[in-house]
Amino acid sequence: MITLYGIKNCDTMKKAMRWLDEQGVEYHFHDYRKDGLEVKQLKTWEKELGWEQLLNRRGQLWRKLPQTVRDNINRESALRCMQDNPGIIKRPLLDLGDRRVLGFKPETYEALF
Repeated sequence: MITLYGIKNCDTMKKAMRWLDEQGVEYHFHDYRKDGLEVKQLKTWEKELGWEQLLNRRGQLWRKLPQTVRDNINRESALRCMQDNPGIIKRPLLDLGDRRVLGFKPETYEALF
């Protein structure tokens, strides 16, 4: 089963869900804020994708972090930050079972499906 991870009110998430729905792709939506996120899962994603890719440095939550935290971010502090506030994880995160894909671009999804 395909799982789409993110937060419901994100515009990019809405685009990805709309695309999947229009193409008839079955998926399960996992809302970080509502459903939470296990440390084990986050660490698995980090090993595959890297913490730098997972961390959304463009979002509002990143900008709200103190400058000293942003200036001194490293693997451990990034993972802690993502665990404490999963909304700072880049989205959507599409879990295909055998691999994960970050972000949404229609052409990338077309190639996958």
